[in-house]
Amino acid sequence: MDVEQEIALALAEVRDRITQAAERAGREPGSVTLVAVSKLQPAPRVHAALAAGQRVFGENYVQEARSRWTPLREAHPDLELHLIGPLQTNKTADAVALFDVIQTLDRPKLARSLAKERDRQGRLPRLYVQVNSGEEPQKGGVLPDGLDELLHLCRDELGLEVEGLMAIPPEGEDIVPHTALLAKLAKRHGLAGVSIGMSADYEEAVRFGATTVRVGSKIFGERPPRPAPGG
Repeated sequence: MDVEQEIALALAEVRDRITQAAERAGREPGSVTLVAVSKLQPAPRVHAALAAGQRVFGENYVQEARSRWTPLREAHPDLELHLIGPLQTNKTADAVALFDVIQTLDRPKLARSLAKERDRQGRLPRLYVQVNSGEEPQKGGVLPDGLDELLHLCRDELGLEVEGLMAIPPEGEDIVPHTALLAKLAKRHGLAGVSIGMSADYEEAVRFGATTVRVGSKIFGERPPRPAPGG
């Protein structure tokens, strides 16, 4: 089996499982967006996903995404790129110029930087606020009890339109309570988007309210290690 067949079959299986999970929850399958996480994947595997019709991709690193996707946008103008990794404020300008969705808005300094780039560039990607649903000290995301304040800053003071909430639950934990919490917070704040669920648990996430799932290894296989700096 060549790489195009392999990726096409993997994508078909993931899409079918999303459909089944949505239907079991009484939801329209079209209400769930599949983000194919392409970070660090070799170009032939990403091209195979494009050949199979996938158009929504997630990247963790601004520079890697820019080098990969800038030339591909010409051939695929319907691409939708999501930033799903942490965003440093010194990369805000590049992120605003490249991405269609930034899922990792998580602090006031970044919100202000995004507002500044919106005014400078005249465009702004769709925004998700990242919530640290497991309250892990080493992980990005606003704590649940700080969400109100951050959303007030974004919406009322800076005029940023926030589309939804995103979370990365603690590794190995049951995703259901985290999905339920994120969906509850999104509903409370009138936000339509709930981005949660990865390769190991995206079906459960869909069943309990995810509108976006971020799937990498189930589509592409295990990703290679990130090259060492200067290597």
